[in-house]
Amino acid sequence: QVQLVESGGGEVQTGGSLRLSCAASTPIFGGYRMAWFRQAPGKEREFVAAVGWQGLNTTEYVESVKGRFTISRDNAKKTVYLQMNSLMPEDTAVYYCAAAFGSGSISRTNSGYGYWGRGTQVTVSS
Repeated sequence: QVQLVESGGGEVQTGGSLRLSCAASTPIFGGYRMAWFRQAPGKEREFVAAVGWQGLNTTEYVESVKGRFTISRDNAKKTVYLQMNSLMPEDTAVYYCAAAFGSGSISRTNSGYGYWGRGTQVTVSS
């Protein structure tokens, strides 16, 4: 199992940037594929971005964040990042880090990940 702790959330103005971090407590972090989801008030949890395990160097993004957000991982630090640029009010949500062990394909659904952080709030003011 793995514990996930998100950080880096906050409040920014439209057009600003934030970098979210997710620290994982596992000695085999490289074996996990990692993802970010978000949930706005009154809406379902939405897939944002994912990166494969260290042997599968692929990434996926929801269309609404392509060109603005970048997911990356540092296996030595056991941390996954989400760099968010050109933020818009519609990006306001609680952002969750998620993990799944194994070499399977990247999942874009909640059920594809067995481990979740508690979330970090991102607020973009207009």
